[in-house]
Amino acid sequence: MKKLELSLDELDSLVDEVANSLNSGVVILQGDLASGKTTFVKVFAKKMGVEDDVTSPTFSLQQCYANNIFHYDIYNHGLDHFISLGMLEELDRDGIHFVEWGDDSLKKILDSAGIENIKIEINKIADNKREYIICTN
Repeated sequence: MKKLELSLDELDSLVDEVANSLNSGVVILQGDLASGKTTFVKVFAKKMGVEDDVTSPTFSLQQCYANNIFHYDIYNHGLDHFISLGMLEELDRDGIHFVEWGDDSLKKILDSAGIENIKIEINKIADNKREYIICTN
């Protein structure tokens, strides 16, 4: 486990670390509303050259960017609904998959399926500062 306190301007360093350590797999993003989960995905996508507008897939469940960046939000329907739609198989596709509102149950499923994953908990400290708690396998 690693803890970092970063301003939004410093987020690139964590994005680089994630991009360098995870060629394909799942990034579980946890945190309260407006903590910065979608912002993290926006910075990651921009760093990877994506020019599309990155938005939270709260109502669509999934957004895809550049054929290898996938963004999910399971807040509205939960993990059981996500699984019932067959979305777990999506997480095994080649690419980086960001799951907002994923929990420890999802992490256990990914671990048991052998899908590489990182969990990042984001806590708002100030308007422009967040605490990032990074857990790898």
